Amino acid sequence: MIKFLDLQKINAQYRELLIQKSTGLIDSGWYVQGQMVKQFEEELAAYCGVKHAVGVANGLDALTLILKGYLQLGRLNPGDEVLVPANTYIASILAISESGLVPVLVEPDLQTMNLDVLAAKNKLTDRTRAILNVHLYGRVSWSEELSDLLAEKNLLCIEDNAQAIGAIFKGKKTGSLGDAAGFSFYPGKNLGCLGDGGAVTTNDDELAAMVRILGNYGSQKKYHNEVKGVNSRLDELQAGLLSVKLPFLDAENARRREIAQRYLKEIRNDKLQLPQDPANETEHVWHLFVIRTENRSQLQEYLSGKEIQTMIHYPIPPHKQPAYSEWNNHSFPITEKIHETVLSLPMSPVLTDQEVDEVITAVNNY
Repeated sequence: MIKFLDLQKINAQYRELLIQKSTGLIDSGWYVQGQMVKQFEEELAAYCGVKHAVGVANGLDALTLILKGYLQLGRLNPGDEVLVPANTYIASILAISESGLVPVLVEPDLQTMNLDVLAAKNKLTDRTRAILNVHLYGRVSWSEELSDLLAEKNLLCIEDNAQAIGAIFKGKKTGSLGDAAGFSFYPGKNLGCLGDGGAVTTNDDELAAMVRILGNYGSQKKYHNEVKGVNSRLDELQAGLLSVKLPFLDAENARRREIAQRYLKEIRNDKLQLPQDPANETEHVWHLFVIRTENRSQLQEYLSGKEIQTMIHYPIPPHKQPAYSEWNNHSFPITEKIHETVLSLPMSPVLTDQEVDEVITAVNNY
C-alpha cells in the first residue's frame, strides 16, 4: 500500500533526536512555557524573517487570537467584515466567527484555488476591515494586486499559513507577507509535531504582546488578568520536537517539489486537470498535490484497487455545512466545483521514486 502520508516513516527519520529532546524535557522538570518554547519561538521567527513568533495550542487558536488581539487593540471592532476564500478549510472561517467578526466568503481563482483579488474587490463594503488570506495546499497566495488593494483600502491582512510554511514570494517567506500569520503544526503539516500545536508570527510588537497575553488567561503577570483570555499555549514538549524538525524542513519541502514536478511532467490523462505550476517553483511547498476530475469517486476507487491511498480536501464547502446553515442556500459555483472535483494524490517527503512511479503509472492508466 502506498500511503497518502506516512507519518510513522517521516518521524522515524528523527527518532533518536526526538527521544533525546523528550528525555531532556522530562529531566528538566519544567513542562509549560519553558526554554523549549522560547527557543522554538526564536527559531521560527528567524526562519520566517519576522520579529515575533508566539506559540499557541493549535492553528485555529492562532488565527482566533490574532483577530481577538486586533479587537483588544481597537484595530478591529465587533461586527467588522473579514474577507475569506469560500473554499478554505472551515477553521479559517470559524476563527472569524469566534471573534465576533463577520466572515464574507469570496470565490477563489479556479486555477490557483487561492484568493481571487478581483472577486475580493467586488465584496468590499464600508464594513470591510481585513482579509484572511489562505495559502491553500502550500501555494503562496500573494500578488502585487493584493498588496495594492490592502494599501488602497487600509485593510489588515492575516495569513492562514497552516499549509505553506517555507513557501516564498519574491524572497519573502509566507508568515512575513501580511500583518500577522497563523500556523498549524498538526502532525500532517509540512512541519508537524506529535500532537497539536500552532503559532502566530508578526512584526507588530503590540499584537505579539497581546496574543501572548490572551493565550495565557489574559495575563502577563501571574494572577494579574488584564483582559479576558483563554488557555492556548504551545506545549513545551511539542516545541522541543518542532525545534528538532525545523532544520530539516527546507530539505523536506525540496523533496515535495521534486515529486510535484514529476507528477506535473509525467501524468498524462485527459480526464484530469493538474494543479497550476507556479512560475517560480520555490513559491510552492506542495503540502498537497490536488488534481481535479469529474469522475472523482471512480478514480479514487480505481486507485484504491491499486493500493494507492488518496484523500479529498475537502468534500463539503463551508457554506454547505450545518454549522453555517444561514449560508446553505447561497451559491458559490466555483467553490462548489472545486469541492466536488478535487482529489489529493500521495505527497510526502518520504515517498520513494518507485512509489512515485507507481502513482504516475496508475493515474495514466486510468
